[in-house]
Amino acid sequence: MRVGDSSITRVDFNRWFGIAAAGNPATAVNKSNYNPPSFAACVATKTKTAPKPAKGQPATTPAQYKAQCKQEYEGLRDQVLQFLIIAKWIAGEAKDEGVKVTAKENEKAYNDAVKATFPKQADFEKYLKQSGMTVRDARFQIAYNTFYTKLREKAIAKAPKVTDKTITAFYAKNKARFAQPETRDLRVVLTKTKDKADAALAALKGGADWSKIAKRYSIDQASKAQGGSLLGVSKGTQEKTFDTAVFTARKGQLTGPVKVQFGYYVFQVQKITPAKQQTLKESKPAIKQELDTQSKKAADEKFSKALRQKWKERTNCRAGYVIDQCKNAPKPKTSTAPTGQPAPQAPPPPQQP
Repeated sequence: MRVGDSSITRVDFNRWFGIAAAGNPATAVNKSNYNPPSFAACVATKTKTAPKPAKGQPATTPAQYKAQCKQEYEGLRDQVLQFLIIAKWIAGEAKDEGVKVTAKENEKAYNDAVKATFPKQADFEKYLKQSGMTVRDARFQIAYNTFYTKLREKAIAKAPKVTDKTITAFYAKNKARFAQPETRDLRVVLTKTKDKADAALAALKGGADWSKIAKRYSIDQASKAQGGSLLGVSKGTQEKTFDTAVFTARKGQLTGPVKVQFGYYVFQVQKITPAKQQTLKESKPAIKQELDTQSKKAADEKFSKALRQKWKERTNCRAGYVIDQCKNAPKPKTSTAPTGQPAPQAPPPPQQP
């Protein structure tokens, strides 16, 4: 398998395939037991280790085990090939772009990754033993991630800067987003029946305490617990009949009963906070942050797409090892252009790229 001027050997593939198999809990057999295309050893292992089927259930057939083995093998194969191919892409792109990582940077990235994933050194050593990885393998994966991060940072640094002109244009186009609608603070009583709503209204007109009336009559537990208070109601957030009544009522006016889906409201508007339009100056920090995020995201996606297009053209895979990252891969039925990172997860490292 060729990627640009370098190659991925069968030795490389077999080594990382073993690591991926050891780190995959769904894998039931050792890497050496797959032996495609017959998968005979894999089938034998699954047959031997399979639990006895439940009473009345048929035993799994050799053909079914073979299908399982084939699916496992192909999933791990593709995972490993993606990782190895894109590691080559990253190395090649870093060379083309003049991106370098110093020994000091590599050492710091390695130590940080190990400490973040494994609180104790003994845990890391146990992981290496179980996975079949070496410290060199772990360093390779972390170096891959470090180079990739630097390439992305370089691409993102080229993102167009947000100007006052673009901020002003965004504000003009999205002015409604920076408006604070009128809100009203209410006291409410929600009852199940009109009779109870009438009784609550009569009591309130007679000067009864809102808290006591809400406690006695209301079925709305949230406002009831606040003495009948319902604060910061904005237009369009309530059931239509109640919403209309709230925003046509005068401040201090006892209103009701208003029929809604779950009963009848009696309410009083306590406070009206007028609508307010944020100025361009007030909105500028939020707009600048949003546009900056959009610009950097677009630059990152452009980098990812360009990386894939450039290096896929330079990746030629042999039969039996052809995946989507290969130039000679079949055309996909739907778009598989990546966004963000250009690769799926690699076999389990101390730090995933």
